[in-house]
Amino acid sequence: MQSRLEIRKVAPEAYRAMAGLQAYVNHSGLEPGLLQLVEVRASQINGCAYCIDMHTKDARANGESEQRLYALSAWRETPFFTGRERAALVWTEALTSIRETHAPDPVYEEVRQQFTEKELVELTMAIVAINGWNRILIGFRAVPGTYEPPAVHSAEARGRV
Repeated sequence: MQSRLEIRKVAPEAYRAMAGLQAYVNHSGLEPGLLQLVEVRASQINGCAYCIDMHTKDARANGESEQRLYALSAWRETPFFTGRERAALVWTEALTSIRETHAPDPVYEEVRQQFTEKELVELTMAIVAINGWNRILIGFRAVPGTYEPPAVHSAEARGRV
């Protein structure tokens, strides 16, 4: 597989705009582990191999268990996720599959029980961001497998890897 183009090089302003949204999400105050679950789950639904590779590596580097990552696509059938994580995952699925779900009221009410209004906006922006990245990276055929989490780079720079 070969990449079609690199958005960073072809349209740096567009890339910076997406990166700006991602920066907002990353600094929103939502738990990094929760955001990573959302990123992996949306990427699974969309079939974005690059993002699945990236975000599972990030999640592992952040201490996420292999068991939870393996079970994420079947999260409803497991006891491994908290109520807050379950609410985030159901909202992720509803918004990622918006054409089919139209974000139904019962799902919204479930999410509202776990998140404040501000957190719900932040969670929604996280879902918008990952869905945007999925579409960009699938469309331009980003090649998975080369991504390394920032912690790995930091460890290499310190001579620990």
